[in-house]
Amino acid sequence: QVQLVESGGGLVQAGGSLRLSCAVSGRTFSSTHMGWFRQALGKEREFVAWISWNGGTTYYADSVKGRFTISRENAKNTVYLQMNSLKPEDTAVYYCAGQKFVLDASNERAYDYWGQGTQVTVSS
Repeated sequence: QVQLVESGGGLVQAGGSLRLSCAVSGRTFSSTHMGWFRQALGKEREFVAWISWNGGTTYYADSVKGRFTISRENAKNTVYLQMNSLKPEDTAVYYCAGQKFVLDASNERAYDYWGQGTQVTVSS
């Protein structure tokens, strides 16, 4: 069974940066596609970024394109989300998720594994 644990969240001023990490336990990380989602208070969970099992392909939501970068280091069983030029509207709980099959990168129903989330708060 696969477990995901997010870390790296916190409080940052607008224009600042944070790097989120997602540590994955289990035997199948290297063959698992990974994504990041976020959910603001009172809002629906939304897609942020996706990366293929070997890191060769990435996909981003328009709202974060050019500011966020998803990456992975399979030898450490870890996926990252580098967040630059942060805005107050980026404030949310951020979740990492894994999928064994590529169906729809932006659809939460296509993911098989979920972490507990880490809070990111951007002040103005």
